[in-house]
Amino acid sequence: MKRLAVVLSCCASLCAAPLWAQDPPATDEVEEGFSLMEEGAKLLLKGLMAEMEPTLDEMGKALSDLEPALKDLQPRMLELLALVDDLTNYQAPERLENGDILIRRKPDAPAPPPLPPRPEDTAPQVDL
Repeated sequence: MKRLAVVLSCCASLCAAPLWAQDPPATDEVEEGFSLMEEGAKLLLKGLMAEMEPTLDEMGKALSDLEPALKDLQPRMLELLALVDDLTNYQAPERLENGDILIRRKPDAPAPPPLPPRPEDTAPQVDL
C-alpha cells in the first residue's frame, strides 16, 4: 500500500510539474513577435513590387500602344460573342488532318440564339 501511495504521488507530481514550470507568455513578447512578422511581410512585398515594377511599366506601355487596335477589334469581338453565346455549350476543339479546326456544339445544349443582323445587310441602299 505504501508503494502504491508513493507511485501515485510521484505520478501526480510529474503530471503537475509542467503546469508549474510553464509561465504564460508575456503579451509584450507575443505582440513583438506579430510586429516582427508584419514587418517581414511588408519587406517581402516591397521587394516583390520593386522587382515587378519595370515589367508592369512595360506592360502598361504595350497596352497603351495596343489600345487603338483593340478599339477597332471590339465590334467584331462583340459580334463573335453574340454568335457563340455560352462556351460551355461547345465541345473541345478538334483538328482535322487537313488543318481545319472544328468546334462542335454539344448535343444536349439548348438551341442557339437567332443570328443578329449583319451590319452590311442593314446598310441603307442608295440609288445611283
